[in-house]
Amino acid sequence: MSQPASPTGQDRSLLRARILLRHPAGWLATGLGVGMAARAPGTFGSIAALAPWLLLRELPFAGYLAAVAVTFALGVWASNWVIARTGVEDPGVVVLDEFVGLWIALALAPPGWGWMLAGLLLFRVFDIAKPWPVSWADRRIKGGFGAMFDDALAGLYAFGVLQLAAWWLGHGGILPG
Repeated sequence: MSQPASPTGQDRSLLRARILLRHPAGWLATGLGVGMAARAPGTFGSIAALAPWLLLRELPFAGYLAAVAVTFALGVWASNWVIARTGVEDPGVVVLDEFVGLWIALALAPPGWGWMLAGLLLFRVFDIAKPWPVSWADRRIKGGFGAMFDDALAGLYAFGVLQLAAWWLGHGGILPG
């Protein structure tokens, strides 16, 4: 009688996907499954976040902020659920934090594809480089709140740089002219 073969990495990934995607929290946290990407799930999550942002940017600013806040709160809940199922703090499959971080970065961005791509690039740079206090939050704040918060901080960095660039280049922004 032979022993069953141990699951391969791909088999484990499929099993994890089946478990996580059985629950609405898993769908939310993974950005409707985008976080299951084999490589660079954060980058894919950030790119996927552009689709809903195209709708969000049409909202009045108060509505935009409310949508970001609600998504952050849902992300804390969904991330806590995934962390409990995986036993991993800030698992890579959780990409709703990228959505929130990118939406913060692109808040009040000047119109145009170039500004959108600049915001995406800046957010990814700050999310990966993790300057202080992003690195502090990443190390010290745990659970779903921690998973969401460090990306929100990275989004604030990207927001600031994007607004400075818009002001410097004479494209508006929130800084006084």
